[in-house]
Amino acid sequence: MPLSPSSHVDTFARDNLPPAELWPVLEFTTGDLAYPDRLNAATEIIDIPAARWPERRALTTPEGETWTYAELLTRANQVAAVLRDDFGLVPGNRVLLRAPNNPWTVAAWLGILKAGCVAAVTFPALRARELTPIVVKAKPTLALVDHRFGADVDELVATVAPDMRVLSIGAPVADDLVARAGAKSGAFDNVATAADDVALFCPTSGSTGEPKICTHFHRDILSIDNTFGRHVLALEPDDVVSCTAPFAFTFGLGMLVVFPLRAGACAFLTEAAPPVQLAELVAAHGVTVLATAPTAYNQILRSGRIDRLAGLRAAVSAGEHISTQTWQRIHDELGLAIIDGIGGTELLHIFISAAGDDIKPGSTGRPVPGYRATILAEDGTEVGPGVEGRLAVRGPVGCRYLADERQESYVVDGWNVTGDTFSRDEDGYFYYAARTDNMIVSSGYNIGGPEVEAAIDEHPSVLESMVVAQPDAERGSVVFAAVVLRPGIEGTDDLVVDIQNFVKQTLAPYKYPRRVRFVDALPRNASGKLQHFALRQQVEREAAADEVV
Repeated sequence: MPLSPSSHVDTFARDNLPPAELWPVLEFTTGDLAYPDRLNAATEIIDIPAARWPERRALTTPEGETWTYAELLTRANQVAAVLRDDFGLVPGNRVLLRAPNNPWTVAAWLGILKAGCVAAVTFPALRARELTPIVVKAKPTLALVDHRFGADVDELVATVAPDMRVLSIGAPVADDLVARAGAKSGAFDNVATAADDVALFCPTSGSTGEPKICTHFHRDILSIDNTFGRHVLALEPDDVVSCTAPFAFTFGLGMLVVFPLRAGACAFLTEAAPPVQLAELVAAHGVTVLATAPTAYNQILRSGRIDRLAGLRAAVSAGEHISTQTWQRIHDELGLAIIDGIGGTELLHIFISAAGDDIKPGSTGRPVPGYRATILAEDGTEVGPGVEGRLAVRGPVGCRYLADERQESYVVDGWNVTGDTFSRDEDGYFYYAARTDNMIVSSGYNIGGPEVEAAIDEHPSVLESMVVAQPDAERGSVVFAAVVLRPGIEGTDDLVVDIQNFVKQTLAPYKYPRRVRFVDALPRNASGKLQHFALRQQVEREAAADEVV
């Protein structure tokens, strides 16, 4: 469909959308998915709820900090005023947001949308090396940065982004977002953006090591609530929602901002909580809805603290496939039917899922209202029930990479092809089989194998490396690295630790190789091309043998 006239003064985002012929087919098949031409998502997410429930809790933290809907609206308006009045930002400017899950991060995100700017949210653990391609592509005008995570951004300003201004969040200084916001009235007229103006730049954890930036419109943000949020999750105003995913992962953004605020519920924000601590927090703070990765549920089970989740009325699992055994054990012990689901940054949130009596244990679920899904053979033809193939999806949200030729690989004949191998049964339920690319999914985090290889190869003792996923009972998969050392270097346990620490200093720490094996040579074919599949098969056989033992 043709795009509406844009409200963006800075037209960079729309100018760099992929050509229309490379877009996936977009479908708006339910009444909830009909939108007016002018739409600012922040109006629906905070202004309207705050008018309805001004004194209801919107956000709370383990430390006892609580913001009402009225307070969140005021602070979001103050942030928008800071962007416009203090920094001269105009609609369409990009704002990098680098901060953990806390109330001011929510206010900053909403303020960016209110001002008509584009929010590019990044995971605070990313290093300068990982942030560089995001900043180079997105060209942010301003970076809002939690004061504890500023060093890497300062490095970017000194190297690749000299024109990007930086404003701290939470620093005890006068020139800080919180201090500046306190000087504003708290009133702001949201920019009347087009429903199809770009609101979000969402970087992926690309399997090639080079992140793609997914562009999402204002209407897309509401669409994830009008599909999965309302028809599957179905939050209630009295719910208290916890999610371990950072806002930079769109799973967390939906679960902790979009869904609860539109429902009048309360988001329980934790900056970091290991699974066992999470279980205690859930019990102590009256959390009723939890969303996390299967790894966390497994660790809570193994710790003997699954009873701490007894107060939940709903639980969501995403980021990786939850095993039937884990699902069944939690159901047997708590009577809790975990909602499984698959989503993706390209489609912003979950598009296949099931809840309540609609759940079929072992399956991921069925397309949520507003989406269609099918299985494609390698030649692009659809296959029938029981046949494995590439998962393909259509709905109101779809892949639009920012100025990236890889758009043609993700979108095939109008379908979003996710990089997952699935099958479906006669009843339309979808069953996960494997990833079809070099992505490693560990504890719900997507880790690009080539990116880790590049970091390992920079170690002074390493000649070359190969990284694959190794099955792991606790984390689903872990990063396994086969490493060829330079001549004369001896492979020792100390060197393993040194390589691991080297990667942690170069990339986000969760990407480091938990398994390192020194080898004489990497598997190659006759023409010398590396064969990742050969190493992957080897480590999978070894993992299976270990399970038998």
